[in-house]
Amino acid sequence: MTISIMDPRVLLHKHIDPNEELYEIIYRHSRAVADMALAISDRHPELQADRRFLEEASLLHDIGCVKTDAPVICCYGTEPYIRHGILGASILRGEGLPRHARVCERHTGTGLTIEAIDSQHLPLPRQDLSPQTIEEEIVCFADKFFSKTRLEIQYSPEQARRKLEKFGSESLRRFDNWCKRFL
Repeated sequence: MTISIMDPRVLLHKHIDPNEELYEIIYRHSRAVADMALAISDRHPELQADRRFLEEASLLHDIGCVKTDAPVICCYGTEPYIRHGILGASILRGEGLPRHARVCERHTGTGLTIEAIDSQHLPLPRQDLSPQTIEEEIVCFADKFFSKTRLEIQYSPEQARRKLEKFGSESLRRFDNWCKRFL
């Protein structure tokens, strides 16, 4: 059974000091992702996405950044940034939120396959980290349009696609399919 929380900000405050710049960065980025995810859900009722869960998961998808070493976004942890998804998943599983945790671990790029993890020698568990549910797909997709270093802009689909080129042709194919499905 998944426990639903009333206000994801309470959980963010528990793990990221709300008085630090990192909190503002994570919250503003995640709020933009949530707003886009909700807009997709509203435009496409046929997808039958769980709207409340979409918002909660969007707001929590980057909680693991707090444990990474990414000074450009005020993260002073010890882990490589590529691990922020699985670190966030661990945090959320510890909070009794396994469904939210799956969104965390599956939002990097357009999701990462075992083959991608192996071929790129990524410091991640050797498991399929591709989005499987409609909510996982929508959050992953919406995340591609917003940066944590340029909080004021929303990327166009073409700009978002260019950022995904480093993840390979499978990632681009998935993104292109999502554009057709969600936009």
